[in-house]
Amino acid sequence: MTKEELKLNVEKALEEIRPFLKSDGGNISLVSIDDGKLVKVRLEGACTDCHVNHMTLKAGVETTIKKYAPQIEQVVGVS
Repeated sequence: MTKEELKLNVEKALEEIRPFLKSDGGNISLVSIDDGKLVKVRLEGACTDCHVNHMTLKAGVETTIKKYAPQIEQVVGVS
C-alpha cells in the first residue's frame, strides 16, 4: 500500500467515526502517519476535555483505523 493509499484509508476510517464525535460536540483530524505504523490524531471541540477521550481514542478510533489499515500499530492523540 502506498503512502497515499494509507492516508486515504485512514481518512475513510475517520469519516466513519466523525458522526459519533460530532453528535457529542467534538471532531477529529489526522495530524500525521509516521513510518506507516503510527497515526497521530487531534481530538477537537468537546472531545478535548472529555474524561473518556482516551477510551474513545483506543476503543473507537484505533479499532476503526485498524479495520481500514491493518498495518497501523498504534493511534495516539496529540494536542
